[in-house]
Amino acid sequence: MNLKEQYKHLLNYGANLITLLVEGLCFGYIWYTVYEEQFGFWRRGNWAVVGLYVLVIFFFTKVFGGYNIGYMRMTDIALSHILSILLSGIVGYLELCLICRDYVEPAPMLGVMAVETVFILPWIYIIRKLYAKLYPPRQMLVIYGHYAPDELISKINTRRDKYNICGSVSYEIGHEKLYPMIREYNAVVLCDLPAQARNQIMKFCYQESIRTYVTPKISDIIFRGADDIHLFDTPLLLSRNQGLSIDQRIIKRTCDIMLSLIGIVIASPFMLIIAMAVKLYDGGPVFYKQERLTRDEKPFMIYKFRSMSMDSEKNGARLAAKGDKRVTPVGKIIRNIHFDELPQLFNILKGDMSMVGPRPERKVIADQYAEEIPEFVLRTKVKAGLTGYAQVYGKYNTTPYDKLKFDITYIENYSLWLDVKIMLLTFKILFQKENTEGVDEAQQTALKDQESDTGIKR
Repeated sequence: MNLKEQYKHLLNYGANLITLLVEGLCFGYIWYTVYEEQFGFWRRGNWAVVGLYVLVIFFFTKVFGGYNIGYMRMTDIALSHILSILLSGIVGYLELCLICRDYVEPAPMLGVMAVETVFILPWIYIIRKLYAKLYPPRQMLVIYGHYAPDELISKINTRRDKYNICGSVSYEIGHEKLYPMIREYNAVVLCDLPAQARNQIMKFCYQESIRTYVTPKISDIIFRGADDIHLFDTPLLLSRNQGLSIDQRIIKRTCDIMLSLIGIVIASPFMLIIAMAVKLYDGGPVFYKQERLTRDEKPFMIYKFRSMSMDSEKNGARLAAKGDKRVTPVGKIIRNIHFDELPQLFNILKGDMSMVGPRPERKVIADQYAEEIPEFVLRTKVKAGLTGYAQVYGKYNTTPYDKLKFDITYIENYSLWLDVKIMLLTFKILFQKENTEGVDEAQQTALKDQESDTGIKR
């Protein structure tokens, strides 16, 4: 391993530690100079107040990915820190009010948030530039199966600041030619290879300490959620394949009821304004009802604010396209901020949906996907969700096969903490326009020509 490569994480940790230290000092300053005299805490009490704020801002920054300086785009890092400062400022202010048992002057807290923002944005820009200079993009080789992965290469090429695809080759050229080629690169990408060939190449890369990126198969994702069994002197993996357990369902349903009730109360003013705007625009119905599928492919009627013209499906069902003319001016606004989904809080309260889970598909579209991807039905092992793993890590126009992989990842790795993380990340994607981008105009669904993990072209 290159010596410089070994210190990459130290640069990341050092920069993040300085960031957290400055944030703690900013809050500590206003605590000691403005608020501390009002409460008369002893020394350890003061430390506890400042330490709690540091933990809160660390938590939000970690969840939003603000510490991934060498991994995320500069705009994503900046957005993550801004949201973390905003939410931590709100929590910090509530902390002060609870300590005081009364409302306190918010101006000093707003000043802390402003100072933190003014410091952090130039700071992460400098660190990001230094990181990029010390660690230029890796030279990568794409190794594929029967079909060239043009779409995957196009996606990777959008991050030329981190990845440099220098070549692509089929594994079919044989190991005698392939292995010497691999040694010439810093990393390889294995895309849709037969299992035997992929295993051999991965073992070779492991032996040579060559970084390897792999597009997972459905079975790989299921294995990632398996439990280790240590009853014998032979390693075993247990995959229960049952979706959520009964205790997980009970806890998840309890949280859904509480959160949907709170959400309905908080969102009521916004829903009233949106309802008036939709009605005043063209006089049509405010709500749009449509049959969707939830757990075990059970049909239910989903509620949304109508964002398209009343005759939007006169030519049949299809997903929204980029620049879709069927979307009304009001619809364009509420779709961009995802507020057209707010009525689904009532679906959650009824028990048709959950706060987090795979997005519900229409039966006619799900059937089309299942014809091309038989495994698509696997995503209905849990209730459909208002938001989900595929929504925060994918996009509206992500291919059904990739969405399926995201959804199975969620099912196989489910935890209450994962639900909390996804809900927080959902707040972040409200500010990322690319997540609402429609499919291409020529597409009726999100299906594209791509390869399955069986090597079948579709």
